[in-house]
Amino acid sequence: MPTNKTLKTASLPPDLLHVIRDKGTERPFTGELNDEDRPGTYLCRQCGLALFRAQSKFHSGCGWPSFDAEIPGKVKRLADADGRRTEILCARCDAHLGHVFHGEQHTALNTRHCVNSMSLDFVTDLNVEDTEEAIFAAGCFWGVEYYFKKLPGVLLAQVGYSGGTKNNPTYEEVCTGKTGHYEVIRVIYDIKKINFEAVAKYFFEIHNPLQRDGQGPDIGQQYLSVLFYYDAAQKKIAEKLIGILEKQGLQIATRILPVGIFWHAEEYHQDYYTKHSKAPYCHRYEKRFKD
Repeated sequence: MPTNKTLKTASLPPDLLHVIRDKGTERPFTGELNDEDRPGTYLCRQCGLALFRAQSKFHSGCGWPSFDAEIPGKVKRLADADGRRTEILCARCDAHLGHVFHGEQHTALNTRHCVNSMSLDFVTDLNVEDTEEAIFAAGCFWGVEYYFKKLPGVLLAQVGYSGGTKNNPTYEEVCTGKTGHYEVIRVIYDIKKINFEAVAKYFFEIHNPLQRDGQGPDIGQQYLSVLFYYDAAQKKIAEKLIGILEKQGLQIATRILPVGIFWHAEEYHQDYYTKHSKAPYCHRYEKRFKD
């Protein structure tokens, strides 16, 4: 199993770091995934590795997502510091997941992996094995999300805020332009189906990377074009793609910045156009690369 996977730690807000890095525990019955019942796969929030399939999930009544089996080889166990429990961690990146218990008679396998929702991402794909992540700003995040959800290989697209100075910003605060945040999209994709370069090319083709004051009619700092990079490899690809576009005579306004904390936007912003049966008003696809 590869060990050099880029971690998403730089984008994790403090509450997630408290659980994933510092081995904390979210309050029972508060996790977003506790009542998730759709078919799919649960990924490590820190490195994107597939850990559990939905068919192993069951309702134990404990207040945390429960699984009676992991994907073989993807979860490791350590004796907990309290000497009584067994901690479970991502086998690749050591992200804290929770604890495992035996002998409770909940299922035929008689095992309960008690996992923090904050340690996981859920995607409605039954077979994914490994993923990577990208974060972009390209104007109003409703339209950016709309288009990324159409890209084959993308498993999850979430809207949020990044790049600013205030913790837990609200939409109203970001709209003032005083917090320094951008409206962004967090994209998780299956590395067997698509790579970062293809995802980044698509980013440049679903918005106008030449506009310097916003996107379409949406003017302001929060609507500027930014490609955030997690590592040197992503930065190099971003610079290469901008170079290709500039050789075509395009004056690219897109900034290239290191990833910062991704603050999940309010729920009413997620999947906005689908919820309201509308289509984007300031985004459209325009092919800019020859291949």
